[in-house]
Amino acid sequence: MKSEIEQLLKQAVAHLQADGVLPTRPGFEPVVSHSKNPEHGEFASNLALVLSKDAGLQPRQLAAGIVDALPVSPLVDHAEIAGPGFINFFLAQGANTQVVAQILEQTDQFGNSEIGRGERVLIEFVSANPTGPLHVGHGRQAALGDAVAGLLQTQGFSVTREFYYNDAGVQINNLALSVQARARGLAPGDNGWPEQAYNGEYIEDIAKDFLARKTIRCIDTDQVTASGDVEDLESIRRFAVTYLRNEQDVDLKAFGLQFDVFFLESSLYEKGYVDDVVKKLIASGKTFEDDGALWLRTTEFGDDKDRVMRKRDGGYTYFVPDVAYHVNKWKRGFVRAINIQGTDHFGTVARVRAGLQALDMGIPDGYPDYILHYMVKVMRGGQEVKISKRAGSYVTVRDLIEWVGLDAVRFFLVSRRADSQFVFDLDLALSQSDENPVYYVQYAHARICSVFRQLQENNLTHSENNGLKKLDRLTESHETALIKVLTRYPETVAGAALAAEPHQITYYLRELATAFHSYYNALQFLVDDTDLRDARLTLVKACGQVLRNALAIIGVSAPERM
Repeated sequence: MKSEIEQLLKQAVAHLQADGVLPTRPGFEPVVSHSKNPEHGEFASNLALVLSKDAGLQPRQLAAGIVDALPVSPLVDHAEIAGPGFINFFLAQGANTQVVAQILEQTDQFGNSEIGRGERVLIEFVSANPTGPLHVGHGRQAALGDAVAGLLQTQGFSVTREFYYNDAGVQINNLALSVQARARGLAPGDNGWPEQAYNGEYIEDIAKDFLARKTIRCIDTDQVTASGDVEDLESIRRFAVTYLRNEQDVDLKAFGLQFDVFFLESSLYEKGYVDDVVKKLIASGKTFEDDGALWLRTTEFGDDKDRVMRKRDGGYTYFVPDVAYHVNKWKRGFVRAINIQGTDHFGTVARVRAGLQALDMGIPDGYPDYILHYMVKVMRGGQEVKISKRAGSYVTVRDLIEWVGLDAVRFFLVSRRADSQFVFDLDLALSQSDENPVYYVQYAHARICSVFRQLQENNLTHSENNGLKKLDRLTESHETALIKVLTRYPETVAGAALAAEPHQITYYLRELATAFHSYYNALQFLVDDTDLRDARLTLVKACGQVLRNALAIIGVSAPERM
């Protein structure tokens, strides 16, 4: 409904521009908001206040001209001018109920649009080092990334989900040394145990399988067979990385997550992409040497200080392969790329963008986009849960799923802004109460399903066609309130997609569930009046469809029984 009001205002502005009252303003979009007070109509716009200076008119005078130029619409009863020049829209009787027919006609497509026009978007997320099981921070990335991807897909964007494996560098070497030490019979705390070693039980499991010369593979690579030679560090490295990538594949499968592309950091070196980028940066004149190291003048592109690219020992700092990786993204045709990472990567943002700008390849400022999230604190019984037996020092994604279930994990991890601190309360996630948001929302859907089961049990009938014709019978306050929430779903999804903010969907789901539970508790659906029963059940069916659509975006199920 909001989009219809916006279109009416655009047509009115076009009429005034044609008459010379308003100058042409390319790309202009009127702002329409929901009225907080029903006495002021359903919608309001400050359009006259925004354009009054362009028109050389007082806002109220221009507002009057806009109202007069509004096309006739069966959805709008009338428009009024209020205050300094606001335009309030009062809808025609039954205008909102049209959304019920739209929902039932479009089913799982309701709320979708083509505003993305097929634009290709690459979303990189999780991207864990293959040095251990995925932790709850990776879980937050998984939930956020998949939900952002789902949102963009509903709006007509062509989305690629990508996982970048940091399978090169110091941490991988530490992993190999850890497995080697275990294979030699050492344990954490023993003399000779590497100082930077990984201490979780999974290291011992890898060592045992390596000594047993087992064969393993992960989702996108050839199988790797262990040599069993404890002195062969390269064989240990290959086997350990493949072993843990397979473990992470299992974690991702448990999360219900499928990636389109797995990209290896090591391939950037093997295919010469890193060396090529370094040569081009040197040729650009944006580098200098000092104290035996190669530096990039990142301060010329907004960084707080220049950064080392190549250390004195000849190794590259971590942001250099990141620059090469994003050049690769750009060359693959992704004019928009979104990286979802922890806030500990904050310093990476300016460096990567500076490197891309220094290359002068036509990559726009601000490429790529970043969504940075805070880590997750897991609580049980008022105490923080820090240790996982398997991981040794952190709670894993698999732990969380086993404790509370996948639906709770996915819902909870996108229920707050990414840049906000997040506490995962295990007790709350397991509670069957209104305080548990995922239970509260899923229970609304289960209740809807129970209504239709009761319909059959009572040998009653429901005609959707008749219900659509009798929607004018829905005049109770709980009915009109629920319908208003349903009308806002398309704009909510579009707004959440463009802002890359899936928490807006969880907020909406809570609001929709609240409206339905209030309706359920206040009125009877299976009444003797056939027309009223059909109308109410048709509304309830539409509500169930929107609950399913919204839950699907964030990867949460809509149970029929609870």
